[in-house]
Amino acid sequence: MNLADLRKDYSLHGLSEGDVDADPFRQFSAWFDQAQAAVAESNAMTLATCSRDGSPSARIVLLKGHGPAGFTFFTSYDGRKALELAENPRAALLFYWPELQRQVRIEGAIERTTREESAEYFARRPRGSQLGAWASHQSRAIVGRESLEASLAEVTARFDGGEVPCPPFWGGYRLRAESLEFWQGRPNRLHDRLRYRREGDRWVIERLSP
Repeated sequence: MNLADLRKDYSLHGLSEGDVDADPFRQFSAWFDQAQAAVAESNAMTLATCSRDGSPSARIVLLKGHGPAGFTFFTSYDGRKALELAENPRAALLFYWPELQRQVRIEGAIERTTREESAEYFARRPRGSQLGAWASHQSRAIVGRESLEASLAEVTARFDGGEVPCPPFWGGYRLRAESLEFWQGRPNRLHDRLRYRREGDRWVIERLSP
């Protein structure tokens, strides 16, 4: 263990109720814009899901859209996360931007994007990524890397010279936020935590103890 890590303090910024926007989505946009200028892969976020029997799992996915309608990402509908979201359509997102000493936690219900929205985004992906989506059967056990390469070769030949359509087993999800917490590191581990919590048709801002 690096002992310097144990002495790390947080002193870049503070976060007070007077600093934040009354609208959590405008507040997220402001922080996200700053993160994009300072953090590599600032759109990387941890997605936590839970199965029907209560077993949790987490992985990194990439944010592809955000706003009052929710937070959007795209993936296979055949993988473990999709199975868990079908069983329990609630999830949590976590952004961690160490260069800014910030985190954002978001919780809410999950729904699939429309087929049209998924196809529109898929059409903008690099061709290699489009072919990879067809080649991979996400989360399934395979005998080796060779089988994956063979699958890619097969779909590359199948779509040679033509458009790669959006697979029927691939698309987007949107998390509709019910709470958002903005975390700013502060000295002596007395971090600032401001949570937006929906009450009816309005958002309530409350400070949480670190």
